[in-house]
Amino acid sequence: MGQALYRKYRPRKFAEVVGQSAVIETLAKAVKDGRISHAYLFSGPRGVGKTSVARILAHEVNQLPYSGETVHLDIIEIDAASNRRIDEIRDLRDKVSTVPTVAKYKVYIIDEVHMLTKEAFNALLKTLEEPPAHCIFILATTEPHKLPETIVSRTQRFNFKPVGVVEATKHISNIATKEKLAIEREALQLLAEFGEGSFRDSISLLDQLSASKGKITVAKILKLLGLPSSYIIEQLKQSTYRADLAKIAGLIEEIKGSSINSVYVANQMARSIRDDLINAKADNAIWLTDLLKQLGEVSAAKHPADKLEIVLFEAAVNSPNFQLSQPSRPIKPVLAKVEVAAQLTSPNVKKPPRIKDNPNIFSLEIWPKILQAVKDQAGSLHSALRLAAPSYKNGVLRLAFAFPFHLNKVKQADNIQRLAKIIKEISGNSVTIDCVVEKDATAPIEHRQTLTQDSTDNYQTISNIFGPAEMLES
Repeated sequence: MGQALYRKYRPRKFAEVVGQSAVIETLAKAVKDGRISHAYLFSGPRGVGKTSVARILAHEVNQLPYSGETVHLDIIEIDAASNRRIDEIRDLRDKVSTVPTVAKYKVYIIDEVHMLTKEAFNALLKTLEEPPAHCIFILATTEPHKLPETIVSRTQRFNFKPVGVVEATKHISNIATKEKLAIEREALQLLAEFGEGSFRDSISLLDQLSASKGKITVAKILKLLGLPSSYIIEQLKQSTYRADLAKIAGLIEEIKGSSINSVYVANQMARSIRDDLINAKADNAIWLTDLLKQLGEVSAAKHPADKLEIVLFEAAVNSPNFQLSQPSRPIKPVLAKVEVAAQLTSPNVKKPPRIKDNPNIFSLEIWPKILQAVKDQAGSLHSALRLAAPSYKNGVLRLAFAFPFHLNKVKQADNIQRLAKIIKEISGNSVTIDCVVEKDATAPIEHRQTLTQDSTDNYQTISNIFGPAEMLES
């Protein structure tokens, strides 16, 4: 069985570690000067070298050779995810007093230490407070915020950063050369970008692609991972900016048909839109901010492709260019008439305020109040209903939609019943609801404006995703 590339090319000396120069420089100098701490904390994202550096440090402090899959009795690795209970940590505490077999120090490397239970942390804390002189602990974690402050304060903390695309590309290129793999330069960069700062992820993908015949190309990577081309991303973004609903629908259909990862599409669009936002004019900044926020929610959706579609449709309808756009292909009308006079009873449903009780009159003047009531009870229904063009005549409330997607959402049995109940409670009337698709249907502008969230909250959402960014106005 062949050895995995990420294990084969794992660094075994400080000089071989890539992308963590500040950490390596500090640790190497400390070892050289003999200033060894009894406990270290390595934190950072997955696949950036925390465990590898821990192993190197364990060998360096003991002046032991480190090559291949070296195993040493005095260097003990513990996976906290599998040994998280207090019994395992008590067992460790009992053994630390035992002197090393041949080495100067007995080194314990505890990976994913944040997985320990509260009781286990308490047991570990007692050991860290009064460690034997011959014992060193190296704790590694991807989630340092889950560690008790009492543990963190008793360690020397080193933060490992995600590896940059340039460094990752160069490293992957060196591995490909050593493995005699033919690969496009653009493909190397795509592998580095896909890893998102993780060497292990990028190298594992290179390992997977090495089994394919011929040269490793961008097309092969996109097909293997179900990733969109940069062309599709740009087309989708520009179509949203132009409010070209038909083009958006066509591209989403292509994405679904090609089994392209919709979450990746949303993330890549967000990255591109973020750059546009930084240089946006004031009148577009809020619109772009809201679009970024909505794209960030695609990954959490049960059906990401459908969520992405409705996010882009809503953004296009809210776009300043919406009035200038027309669908480029005809859509056959679909009629779905539903007679409703249902009275649902549910103690969990928030009742909207009733503004009048006239059995003979229903007015579209109360449509905004109906939308608000729907929003309070069912956000997903509101997302589709707010795009409807309502009209009322002879006891029939007619809701026209530009696309079947929104119509189908509204006319689901539970949704139509909920809408009927809200209308009855607010107006005092039971109405017949017609749901139709019309290519020129346009919701009133006051119903399509949803960018009322506090801008501070929106900017915070972007910072949480991408890090701090300055909003520029021109």
